[in-house]
Amino acid sequence: MMHIKPILAALRRHKAGTILIAMQIALTLAIVCNALFIISQRLERVHRPTGLVEGDLMAIQSRFVGVDEAKAGPLIKADLAALRQLPGVQDAIAINSYPLRGGGWSTGVRTDVDAKDSKGHTTQYFADEHTLPTMGLRLVEGRNFRSDEIIEADPQGVPDPAVVIVSKALADQMYPDGHALSKPIYIGDTKKPATIIGIVERLGVPWNASWSDKFYENSLIQPVQMTGAATNYLIRAKPGQLADVLKAAPAMLIKTNRMRVISSERGVRSFAQVREEAYKGDRGMALLMGVVCLVLLAITAAGIVGLTSFWVGQRRKQIGVRRALGATKGDILNYFLTENLLIGVAGVVIGALLAIGMNLWLVTQFEMARLSLTYVLAGVIALLLLGQGAVLAPAMRASRVSPVEATRSV
Repeated sequence: MMHIKPILAALRRHKAGTILIAMQIALTLAIVCNALFIISQRLERVHRPTGLVEGDLMAIQSRFVGVDEAKAGPLIKADLAALRQLPGVQDAIAINSYPLRGGGWSTGVRTDVDAKDSKGHTTQYFADEHTLPTMGLRLVEGRNFRSDEIIEADPQGVPDPAVVIVSKALADQMYPDGHALSKPIYIGDTKKPATIIGIVERLGVPWNASWSDKFYENSLIQPVQMTGAATNYLIRAKPGQLADVLKAAPAMLIKTNRMRVISSERGVRSFAQVREEAYKGDRGMALLMGVVCLVLLAITAAGIVGLTSFWVGQRRKQIGVRRALGATKGDILNYFLTENLLIGVAGVVIGALLAIGMNLWLVTQFEMARLSLTYVLAGVIALLLLGQGAVLAPAMRASRVSPVEATRSV
C-alpha cells in the first residue's frame, strides 16, 4: 500500500500508455465475456436431446417425378411396405419432417375453443402408428395410434384429427395441472377438438435456430399419412446393421419405383449426419469465437509485456536509485505488479460495464439471452491474473537491476 502514491504519480506522467492498456483490457473483457457466453449457448444447443433414439436411425428424402400430389399415397404405401420388409430394417415411417431436419410445420394450439390467442406454439408431425417405435420415442402416458385412426390427406388440405399424441413439454404447457391425457386440444384456428391420447417424454422441433428455442420441445403428432409427391422416410435399422441399410434402402426404393429423385447430397443420411449438419454452423461459430478470444487475450498480454518492458527501460535510473537507498528486489517486483494491478482494475471495471452494455445491445438486435454475471466475474478474474502473469517477467528483470549498474547508467 505504501507504493500507491508514487505509482499513481508515475502513471499520471504516462497517461497515454496507461489509458491505452486499460482500454485494451476493457475491450478484451467485454468481447471475451460475450464470446464465451455465445460459445456456451452454442455448445448447449449442440448437445440438447431430440427425444429420438438416434443410433441406428437414418433418413431418406424422396420426391416422385410426374406424379400428381393427391395420387402419391399408394406409392408411399408401397415404399413403406418394401422398406419394412427389407433385411436389417426394424421399422420405417413416411413423415413430413423430423427433429433437426431444418424445415417443417408449426402452429398455435389452444385448450379453449373460444380463446382468441394461442396458449402455446408447437410443431406438427404427420405420420402413422409406426412413428413411436421408429423414432424410439418413450410413451409416458396413454397409448399409441391404432391403424384404423390413420387417415390419408393431401398436404394442401389436412383435416382436423380426432386424436393426437403430444410431447410432455406441450402437455404441461397446455394443462399445467399435469392432467393433459384425454383432454381436448384445438390446433390452429379450428373449432373441432382433438383428444390427447398419448404423451411422449420428449420430441424436439425440426429447427435449431434461436427463434424456435422457446418451443423446442413442443411437438404434436397427428395420425395423418401425407400423400404428397415429396416425403421423408425415417428408417430404424436393427442394431448394428445401419451401414448395410444405408446402402440397401435407397437402392430398394429406386428399384420399387424409378420415377423418383433422391438427392445425392442430403437425400440419404444417417441421423448422426443429420445432427452433424444441423449444428455445423453452431460448431463453426463456437470455434470462431474461441479463436477470437485467444487472439485478444494474447494481444492484451503482449501489450502489457511490451509496455512494462518499455517502462522498465525508461526507469533504470529510478530503479537504481531506489536500490541504492535500500529497496530490495521484492520491493521493485511489488512496485511493478501493483502498478499493473491498478491499471488492470481500472480496465476490468470499464470492461465489465462494456460487457453488460454489449450484451444488452445483442439481446435487442439478435434475441440473445442475457449475459450471466458469472461470465463477467470469471472474465474479471481471468484478465487480472493474465495481466499479473504478463507483467511478471519484465518486473523480475527490473528487480535484478543492481545499484552499481544503475549508477553507471546515469
